[in-house]
Amino acid sequence: MNSSPPCRQTVSLSRTQVRTAIGEACAQPGCAYLDGVYFAPGELVLTRAHFIESLPPGARASDYTWMRQYWRSLRQRREDYLTIYDYLWRWDTDWFWCSKNLGAHLASVRLLLGRKRLSSVTYQKVMRASHRWPLSLLRSVRPRTESVIQDVDIPIASAAAFLADFEAEIGIRPVWICPLVVPEAGFSLFQLRTDTPYINFGFWDLVRSSEPDGHYNARVEALVAKHGGKKSLYSRSTYDEATFWRYYDRQAYQALKRECDPDGRFPGLYEKAVQRG
Repeated sequence: MNSSPPCRQTVSLSRTQVRTAIGEACAQPGCAYLDGVYFAPGELVLTRAHFIESLPPGARASDYTWMRQYWRSLRQRREDYLTIYDYLWRWDTDWFWCSKNLGAHLASVRLLLGRKRLSSVTYQKVMRASHRWPLSLLRSVRPRTESVIQDVDIPIASAAAFLADFEAEIGIRPVWICPLVVPEAGFSLFQLRTDTPYINFGFWDLVRSSEPDGHYNARVEALVAKHGGKKSLYSRSTYDEATFWRYYDRQAYQALKRECDPDGRFPGLYEKAVQRG
């Protein structure tokens, strides 16, 4: 890969403008990397990155691996320069923006943690520890919440409508936006259309809730189905078994299961994705 740094150009657009710009970029790529962030209604930022041979006179490559936060820079800078390595890992220091849930968005906390501890590895360890040893005192004084950690793929024509519904019903912000073009061969277990680009929406946060646990994750699944999309299975799923296999190819999975696990030593896909506890 070219070792020269990418130049990042950021513009603020409406939902319709973002959909149009992404559609054009997918049909005829004009940049090396493309993604976006939804910060609030009317505030969407689209980032196009290009390789350059050298930095312009007087320019310096940015460093977002410690005290500065990449996601905040999207609202502050229309143009930026990063090395390829730093661009590929740009979200890791703050796990996109989830470091704020641990107070690691504060300068004093970042200074104490140091550069090496600011990474998704640290945040995952804290999350897993919180599930094993719940902080009961903290939970007793804070409002009840539901963890909504999801990535969903929506056909580009329905993307703006999905985002509007998501804002109205779930309200998590920011939301990551990443275009996806499905290869002609497709994905056997995770079937998506090959005649349209998709937009992946990623959202990861806690939602204050007075509803039964799982309510908001189920609403996400309903919105994805309404807009003709598909939900990734790394996260919490609430489907009943019949609904699950309506969205994910049971026949293709069973053929793979027979080939790779003929003795049934491992749990099935539904059991792992939905019933894992």
